[in-house]
Amino acid sequence: MAANREPSFRDSVDMMFNRAVAVMDLSPGLEEKIRVCNSTYTVRFGVRLRGGIRTFTGYRSVHSEHMEPVKGGIRYALSVNQDEVEALAALMTYKCALVETPFGGSKGGLRIDPREWDEHELELITRRFAYELIKRDLISPAQNVPAPDMGTGEREMAWIVDQYQRMNTTDINGAACVTGKPTNAGGIAGRVEATGRGIQYALREFFRHPHDAARAGLAGSLDGKRVIVQGLGNVGYHAAEFVTTEDGARVIAIIERDGGLHNPNGMNIQAVRDWLVAHGGVEGCPEGTFVKDGAALLEEECDILIPAAHEGVINLDNADRIKAPLIIEAANGPVTAGADEILRRKGTIIIPDLYANAGGVTVSYFEWVKNLSHIRFGRMERRQEEARHQLLIDELERLSADKGLGWTLSPGFKQQYLRGAGELELVRSGLDDTMRGAYQSISQMWNGRQDVTDLRMAAYIVAIDRVAKSYRSKGL
Repeated sequence: MAANREPSFRDSVDMMFNRAVAVMDLSPGLEEKIRVCNSTYTVRFGVRLRGGIRTFTGYRSVHSEHMEPVKGGIRYALSVNQDEVEALAALMTYKCALVETPFGGSKGGLRIDPREWDEHELELITRRFAYELIKRDLISPAQNVPAPDMGTGEREMAWIVDQYQRMNTTDINGAACVTGKPTNAGGIAGRVEATGRGIQYALREFFRHPHDAARAGLAGSLDGKRVIVQGLGNVGYHAAEFVTTEDGARVIAIIERDGGLHNPNGMNIQAVRDWLVAHGGVEGCPEGTFVKDGAALLEEECDILIPAAHEGVINLDNADRIKAPLIIEAANGPVTAGADEILRRKGTIIIPDLYANAGGVTVSYFEWVKNLSHIRFGRMERRQEEARHQLLIDELERLSADKGLGWTLSPGFKQQYLRGAGELELVRSGLDDTMRGAYQSISQMWNGRQDVTDLRMAAYIVAIDRVAKSYRSKGL
């Protein structure tokens, strides 16, 4: 019965949009223009495989072109459908506006289980899908820039950029047609970890606001916090690894396809990840006690719950039993609109996907800029920065010797200070700054208006307001 009342993912996005615009001063026409998806292209193409022709269905949706190019990943999954792709494209519009990357929102998907095909077959499928989109300008550095998503990664992006460059041999900016590429194919350091790293930076910034943390009944920092992670894929793994090894948090439960692991003392994330890669599941992993019904671990007591896999994992069926006082949405749409209402009534604080998982698109923006500028970040200034720091160190050591002060700089400090920032350090710095600034704008909205009841509503208001201003500047 509950399943029949559950809003679809697209309905959830629309309901969250409607909650925000209800307290905003938008004309009905502009509100509708922002809400609707501008266009969706559906492609059905054939590829000769395994002695016959196989037909595949793919989508590319453009939600908003208030800024161009539009940006959004391509996912490979059997669950892909038009409604899902259009909802994800809408989220991309608001996400890009929130973190102030100069993109509109888009999304793509191919209805396929990538595990059913070997690498060569996947390459043929990917290249044909890319061909169908490229020839309609649905992949282009200036108009539509995809990225990896569920079921895709650096490998698929490398195939797509090669296909684009074969079809556009004179486009000097061709490498910017997709982001999330391998570094040897125009990618950027830190892109693979970006979404998980963004989750870490979002949590750090949340705890820098004691008033906000107190609303969740939490205090201090991430150190010692009990964390449950649902999905140890790219995003969940990096988020869990960073908050445990760098911030002192303790992951007490991990949920995967075949079940879950539980260990109240915390787990070695890298060890679990290695086991998962080697065995295809977490059953038998010595890091924790195996629980066949992994979803039940969502309901365990913890401080922070990180759903990092699929949409709708927290829904009307289990929302009442969720005990975590703080949920950070590492996946897109892991909390349905119905569950969101229940959790808000309980006082649960949700750091929304709109903000929390924006690390990926932020670093994608950096990669796009790198491709357009045709130079690696840090290449021009790194050694000059090191030389300037060396001058200061030399002068300090000379003064110590001349004055007989007898002090020396510790080797660790000296080594770190003298090292100029390379591309990875600059990317992480830019991502940290972006996540801090975006959260501050959300928190200010949340704490500054009585009619803004939660972080998700605040994030939508900030994002929609920026999209509206962009449309108004175009004369709409």
